[in-house]
Order: sequence, then structure tokens, then C-alpha cells
Amino acid sequence: MFPSIPAESLVKVRGCDIQRGKWRSYYDGAVTRDSTSFDIDHLVPLAEAWDSGARRWNAETRKRYANDLGDRRSLVAVSASSNRSKSDQDPAEWMPDLGQCQYVRQWVAVKIRWTLKVDAAEKRALLAQAKHCANTTVTVRRAATGRSSSGPASGTARSPQAPAPSRGSDPQFSYCYQAIAAGYGPYVRGRDPEYAWYTDSDGDGRVCE
Repeated sequence: MFPSIPAESLVKVRGCDIQRGKWRSYYDGAVTRDSTSFDIDHLVPLAEAWDSGARRWNAETRKRYANDLGDRRSLVAVSASSNRSKSDQDPAEWMPDLGQCQYVRQWVAVKIRWTLKVDAAEKRALLAQAKHCANTTVTVRRAATGRSSSGPASGTARSPQAPAPSRGSDPQFSYCYQAIAAGYGPYVRGRDPEYAWYTDSDGDGRVCE
């Protein structure tokens, strides 16, 4: 089975046990002393990273992304409720109630750090929000990324007789990486009805590669 990023984020932390503290979620302003009420959020969600280029990475790169402690913007402590609200959405679909300018800066920094693509709707949302923010210089140290030597998974597409639902409505899988892991894809524009179920971020006529 083709590995997915979420499985690689479950790395047990050793040598550090925080007993007490105070946390503030900049997504919604929630403050707590109970760490169990907060989540560690991947600022750019794992599924979003996968669709933006991580599907082509090797296992080591995916693991480093999922556990990136090299840039404090990659992983943020936020209230569990705001993290659930965000889920795996990009800025075109979700923005925090507070700290939108900080969120835009951090989102762009993480995407640059990991050389991840930005789709058209995402870019429009980022630019629209940035107009309301002060000019800021963002410094980024790029992370090294390695490509998978095995290439994308291949398989037989599902029955073409099934009517194609609207984009993003695959009845069997929520994300491309799940379809790939099950042996499906890539889907080609003009050939596979499944193509309409996913976003072709790079416009090459292929999805779930």
C-alpha cells in the first residue's frame, strides 16, 4: 500500500514531558492551562500538502514534513475546536477568526519552505487577505525534498459507466492519496470520468498521479 503522510505524523516524542503551562490559540483567541483541550495543527494540512506536491515525495521527506520542528510556523498549538473547524481546508475555504494576517504569512512560508504548489483559488484568497495586512518580510529556510523512486501508483480506473459527480465528490475516497493507496489513478482529462472528481492543481490534465 502506498504510504500516506498522516501515518508518518504519528512519531512518538521522547525526552520531553510538559507538566504545565499556558497556551493561547491565535486562530480564535482561546486560552487554556489544560493541554488536552488544544491540538498541534499542521498549518498546511497533510492532505493539502499531499495534493500540492507531497504525493511525489519519498517516505523520508513525508516523515520530515509531518514532524517539522525546523520551522516554528509548520506546527502550531491551537484550540481543538478551531482545528476541527479548519480540518484540511486551504485559505480559499477557511480562515481563522483572528490573526488572518499571521495565518497568511505562515501559510505562504510553509508552502515556500516545502516547495508546495498553490492553486488559483488559494492564491486569490491569499492575495485578497494580504491587501489588508502590513508589508512584511518573510524569511524562509527551504527544506530538502526527495522524490519517490517508485513513482505514482498505477491501477485500473473504476467503471466509466458511472455518472461523474461534481468536482471533489468521489463517492469512495475523500482524497487522492487514498485512491492511489487503493490502486486507482492517475485519472486523465477526456478519458476518465473520475478526473472531474478532483482538482487538477497543476493543470496538466492528470489527477491522482
